[in-house]
Amino acid sequence: MHEFSPFELLEGDYDKGMVLIADHAMNGLPAHYGSLGLPDSAFKRHIAFDIGIEGLTRRLSAMLGVPAIMGCFSRLLIDPNRGEDDPTLIMKISDGAIVPANHPITEEEWDNRVKTFHRPYHAAVDALISRTAKACGKAPLVLSLHSYTPFWRETPRPWHAAVLWDNDPRAPKQLIDLLSRQGDILVGDNEPYDGALKGDCMYRHCMSQGIPHALLEVRQDLIGDDEGIEAWAKRLAPLFETMNADPSLHAVELHPSRTGPYPQG
Repeated sequence: MHEFSPFELLEGDYDKGMVLIADHAMNGLPAHYGSLGLPDSAFKRHIAFDIGIEGLTRRLSAMLGVPAIMGCFSRLLIDPNRGEDDPTLIMKISDGAIVPANHPITEEEWDNRVKTFHRPYHAAVDALISRTAKACGKAPLVLSLHSYTPFWRETPRPWHAAVLWDNDPRAPKQLIDLLSRQGDILVGDNEPYDGALKGDCMYRHCMSQGIPHALLEVRQDLIGDDEGIEAWAKRLAPLFETMNADPSLHAVELHPSRTGPYPQG
């Protein structure tokens, strides 16, 4: 039996100064959790992972030649894009689906999931950003990849893609402009929801430390198959390269820990 890893690292050229992150890339669970009491069909839905993002992240990492990190565990087990003190860290109900293994949940099991999955994932994200900063000698550009449903309940979401951000507009505004210039897609600016979430992955690893970053959401029906993933990878790769070539995005004084030895393990 193979040990379950909470993350997968895709190697790349760290000197390029770009990092891709995909918190909700996969819907995996260690065998002893079964299916959390849910039908298997639940793990094909958006409640379990971001549909299309694993394939898009792999393709972009390969095309750009940059490292990426992907979460391997389902967000139904514990959500890596939430802070440890967030009450939605382990969801009891998600879009109408009650999660039996999460309700009720003991304090011991809650802590176990934080220690076994959430913290190792974030330690790996931190290590990747630190390693990239050390290799390129500047603040890396961090791009977080997610996807969203074309409808929320009965309300359509017209945006083909959206850029979410908090109070650091440098990379988000540039990405919104580059996407909008293409002319054939509708781009959301903090739509269909706001990107300001204290303690989430971008807040923790980038915004609080001044590292340039943006969170990109792509509508799931557009990347639900290999053809869509390839089309969006080809669309996004040159835009990411353009952003990464902008010296103003990297002109940040790094926290001292970012230029020293990065964490091991």
